[in-house]
Amino acid sequence: MKSLAKDTAIYGLSSIVGRFLNYLLVPLYTHVIPASSGGYGVVTNLYAYVALLLVILTFGMETTFFRFANKEGENPHCVFSTSIGMVGTLTALFLAAVVLFIAPIANGLGYVDHKEYILMMACVVALDAIQAIPFSYLRYKKKAMKFAALKMLFIVMNIGLNLLYFVALPAIVGAQADFSLFSFHVSLSTASVGAIFFLNLVCTGIITFFFIPEFAHEHVAAREYCKENGVPFKIVDFALLGRMFRYSWPILVLGIAGILNQTADKMLFPLVYPNKAEASVQLGIYGGCVKIAMIMAMITQAFRYAYEPIVFAKSKDGDKKEYYAAAMKYFLIFTLFAFLSVVGYMPILEGILGASYRDGMKVVPIVMVAEIMMGVYFNLSFWYKLIDKTIWGAWFSLAGCGVLIGVNILFIPEYSYMACAWGGVAGYGTAMVLSYVIGQMKYPIRYDLRGILFYVVITAGLYLLMDALEGTVPVWLQLVLNTVLIIFYLAMVVMKDLPLKSLPVVGKHFS
Repeated sequence: MKSLAKDTAIYGLSSIVGRFLNYLLVPLYTHVIPASSGGYGVVTNLYAYVALLLVILTFGMETTFFRFANKEGENPHCVFSTSIGMVGTLTALFLAAVVLFIAPIANGLGYVDHKEYILMMACVVALDAIQAIPFSYLRYKKKAMKFAALKMLFIVMNIGLNLLYFVALPAIVGAQADFSLFSFHVSLSTASVGAIFFLNLVCTGIITFFFIPEFAHEHVAAREYCKENGVPFKIVDFALLGRMFRYSWPILVLGIAGILNQTADKMLFPLVYPNKAEASVQLGIYGGCVKIAMIMAMITQAFRYAYEPIVFAKSKDGDKKEYYAAAMKYFLIFTLFAFLSVVGYMPILEGILGASYRDGMKVVPIVMVAEIMMGVYFNLSFWYKLIDKTIWGAWFSLAGCGVLIGVNILFIPEYSYMACAWGGVAGYGTAMVLSYVIGQMKYPIRYDLRGILFYVVITAGLYLLMDALEGTVPVWLQLVLNTVLIIFYLAMVVMKDLPLKSLPVVGKHFS
């Protein structure tokens, strides 16, 4: 548990600080791109497709890499090179297809006049897919600091270049200026959506070069391993690739269904919203407000980065089920605290968005509940991964995805983006419940359901109190009272479940 806490702190710090810095882009974009223009809706829509394509191109190889690198009898060096070989091949085929069929793709997505958007984002997703395995390698090697440093470097570069383009250049040369930069024509008279995609591509490309040491080290290590064990050196072991493929394809299905749970609403919205001209506007408002709720996705991701390698490494230990149950409870305690913190300081957080986007803030608590359910589902998912029955995850995620898509198609025309928010709750809730019920039959783990329910009820009660305070007292008093309620929650955690004596530095004062 201490190892998990340490790694989660490192991954979490980089993720939380990175997302916090990335929030600088939210007020930037929502102030320079008015909601009425629909520009931020375009960004939201295309990034949804990027997320889906990234899952397809990585083909479940991140989890598969951990499973086979920790498996007895497998050569971890060969696992690494084979994973890279498969992802690299898929990526090359994807880029070739995009270049060949760019016109029909752009027309189908509604960007026939902006094919460059499609090409730039295709290159971004290709580079991200290639980087996925080296990032997994860093986690496998417990190189959390380098992992965090590279994630932070990307964010800092991306923010810096966006501030340069959208803030510094207009201040220096004038907001209406047009000029040439190298071979590109740059116009500052309009907030360029294309610039957002181009700057992302530049930063992603730079980060790729930092993985050269990992590739070089693994190549040398693989040759030495093969020489010591008297086996032929292979960059791609096709027999191993077959075993990995059989393990990974259900994870791919699971991943597609899972990412659709996060992005299907943003892809479906322009297709089913009755007013096509207004669709990008409404989607932009929803996309901006969802950014506020993404602290839950950030926490879940940080937990996953630390938890996934430990789960597979601990799968041989006798106390593994007790460990998994404890990890679930502490995960929920922390995410519920984060939920209360965001809701409690909503009057401050809404200032992140441009004024034209703030009508959508009512979706934030709903989206956060959906993200908590997704995190619980992720924690529950290890039972089928550990018994190599990943097909179950595919069925659960497909069921959840089907519910989400159904809710969106049925209710977006009448309820706009509120249907998107509640669709996420319905979809993740379905997958979560199915995984728990089937998991208790196939791989029973005694979760502390009573303790978990206690914190859920406490959180729900405190949220209702916070919601009742809104609009009935001055904002400053509302923030003070919300802070008291959050402290109350923390006091309950300390009294019931926080092992203060075991914490470094702080613990010695409670001995």
